[in-house]
Amino acid sequence: MGGVSVPHHSGLSGHSDGDVLVHAIMDALLGAAALGDKGAQFPSSDPQYKDISSLILLSTVGDLVKAAGWRISNVDATILAQNPRLAPFVETMREQAGNALSIPAARIGIKVTTTDYLGFVGREEGIAACAVASLVIEA
Repeated sequence: MGGVSVPHHSGLSGHSDGDVLVHAIMDALLGAAALGDKGAQFPSSDPQYKDISSLILLSTVGDLVKAAGWRISNVDATILAQNPRLAPFVETMREQAGNALSIPAARIGIKVTTTDYLGFVGREEGIAACAVASLVIEA
């Protein structure tokens, strides 16, 4: 998750690598630039995206945002997970996202929280993430 291997008895699943954090960041960037969403850019019906690293896709999103005339100001994301405990991995996740987007990790915010055992996250049936991105138009 976030480009980091997090030891846990359950893994993430998805058409690509199932990296819920990076997927949320991609959608935030694409949405802020009015470029659709990750499903439109990288459809699961296309076999070239099967098991691909989400960091590769994030790098491509960064390029798309730049090509559309935008500069990434910052990204802020929150991971909702009851387990595993993710705080020890946050700095590396910030570095991985920053590297993929060619921006300093200091402009990537990542927070983790639990749902106090409520809902599918609290029952440890899954992990969720949400993100927002601020873009600046390049004149």
